[in-house]
Amino acid sequence: MERNELYPIFLKVSNLSVLIVGGGNVGLEKLGFLLKSSPNAKVQLLAKDFLPETLKLAQDHGVEITESPYHKDFLKGKHMVIACTDDEQVNKEIYLDCREQNTLVNVADNPPLCDFYMGGIVTKGNVKVAISTNGKSPTTAKRLRQFFEEVIPENIDDLVKNLNEYRKTLKGDFQEKVEALNEFTKSLVEKK
Repeated sequence: MERNELYPIFLKVSNLSVLIVGGGNVGLEKLGFLLKSSPNAKVQLLAKDFLPETLKLAQDHGVEITESPYHKDFLKGKHMVIACTDDEQVNKEIYLDCREQNTLVNVADNPPLCDFYMGGIVTKGNVKVAISTNGKSPTTAKRLRQFFEEVIPENIDDLVKNLNEYRKTLKGDFQEKVEALNEFTKSLVEKK
């Protein structure tokens, strides 16, 4: 049976340097997705041409815009790259250059050329849920995101903040604190 073996992490992209190569519809989608989740992401957008909507979104968020064809020199100092040009050869070149430099890369709509996928994300204050279909079905991830947006209560952030304050008052060693928090939160998952 096939299973999803991806390792989920939450990156502080405001501390990292991200390059998006492509200024068309897919570049707009990837930039929008990244900025929706992380409005302070440090991003450089590179393309020969840009859609007006892509430029506007980039300008509204202080994204560095570079009008140029791709060259591997643009990878210098980048932690992750999203390749979304309409040229398969350029996207593959970006992938190979990133692999050579140990830079994480996502080639849009080409799972074999991806170190990571950009899945569905639900954000409610400090709570963030990421959804992956292992690159198999972005539409399913979208539907699951819509489902979780409905079922996760709007006030979940209040609970998280209150638990954080409660956690600060706990005495004892790590294990005792974990047990106290587990006891306090078990009603969240008990079946009624």
